[in-house]
Order: sequence, then structure tokens, then C-alpha cells
Amino acid sequence: MKRVVLLDLDDTLLDFGKAEKRAMCRTLTEWHLPTDDATLALYSRINDAYWKRFERGEIDRREVLVGRFRDFFAALGVRDTDAEAVQNRYETLLAEGHWFVPGAEELLPALAPHYDLYLASNGTEKVQMGRLTSAGILPYFRGLFLSEHIGAAKPSAAFFDAVFAAIGEERRRGAVMVGDSLTSDIRGGIDAGLVTVWFNPRGKAKDPAVTPDKIITSLGELPDFLGSLPSLNA
Repeated sequence: MKRVVLLDLDDTLLDFGKAEKRAMCRTLTEWHLPTDDATLALYSRINDAYWKRFERGEIDRREVLVGRFRDFFAALGVRDTDAEAVQNRYETLLAEGHWFVPGAEELLPALAPHYDLYLASNGTEKVQMGRLTSAGILPYFRGLFLSEHIGAAKPSAAFFDAVFAAIGEERRRGAVMVGDSLTSDIRGGIDAGLVTVWFNPRGKAKDPAVTPDKIITSLGELPDFLGSLPSLNA
């Protein structure tokens, strides 16, 4: 039986930062708003705070998607702007095109013959499906698990329970979660009893309360680590 490997998408396989900046600049330009670095940084701070609240289960997905723009416009002093319309346009643009994280394009065909790969993402279906299709990597995955469909988000136990209810609870043993977020991917994976691999190419600060089984700084390190794990047949 092949080992299950759950892979995050944003900033693990596909570069979300580049996609976000492109989509935001195009959206802001269409609404005749500034696209300077300070404005983009303001949006990122507000957006990050909303997603952290979502991970903690404090707000739902719709409040993240629309609320972030509502607060962003308020911070800019912009009135009478339809936050939902802006969100819809931004999401459409975000779903277009892709940029690979270095090593991701080579990693998936190297892993797929030896492991059962599944995508595990908190991103919206519209955006993730657009980017996955553009990147041409859908065939490498045996299934996609999106929090929007599951009704629960990483790091909640409900998200991971839904994954293994779908693919078989027996597959949890020895399964691996790979992602760039300590708060969603790694904390969630640890709580679910999985082997965890933190992809940390930028040298983010460690959290003593969240200890992954392995830290990698390049995706090229992942095959050797997976190959070093004890056999599931042992």
C-alpha cells in the first residue's frame, strides 16, 4: 500500500505571492486605486489577519473574502465601493495563470509513482481549480480536499477527519502533511497524528509550540525524507 502524502498548494507548490500581487494590481487599477507597495502591504496585513481568524474558526469563509476588502477600503478612506464586487473580480483574476514554487514542477512527477498524493487546501474552489488547471498538475493528485467543500478548514480536526473518512481511516497511519504554514498545515497535521513536513524556504521563525517532524528549505529535499520513513508494511 502506498503512503498518503497531503500537499498544501499556496506557497508550497504554486507561488501565491506572485499571483496575489498580479491580481491585486489589476483589480485596484480597474477601480482607479493606487498599486504602490504601501497599499499592497496594507491589504496583505488585513488579509492575513482575516485568514488567521478563519483558521481559528472565529469567522466563516464569506466574511474573510468580503470583509477583508471592506476593511481595506475603510483603511484607505475609500467610500461607496462594493466590496463584494471587488472580491469577485479579484478572485477571477487570481484564478488565472500560475507560477511554480522552485522545484514543484519536478517534484510531483517524481513523487506520483511512489505515493498517493492528495491536495489539502484552505483556498477557494474557483481560485484553486483555475490555478491547478493552468499549471497542468491535476493528474498527479488522486483527490482534492478543499475546505470550502468540507465545511471545515485546516488546522481543525474536522478537516483531516473528512480527508480520511473519504480515503479510508486506515490510510492515516504513516500519512504525511507537507505545507508552508505552521498554524494550519503543521499544527493540523500534528493534531491529526500525521508525519509533518514544514516547507520553510524563507527561514520563518520557529514556534516551540509547533514542532514538525522535518523542516525543509527546498522541495528537492522531500523525496529523500519520504524515502527514509519506515515501511508501512513493517
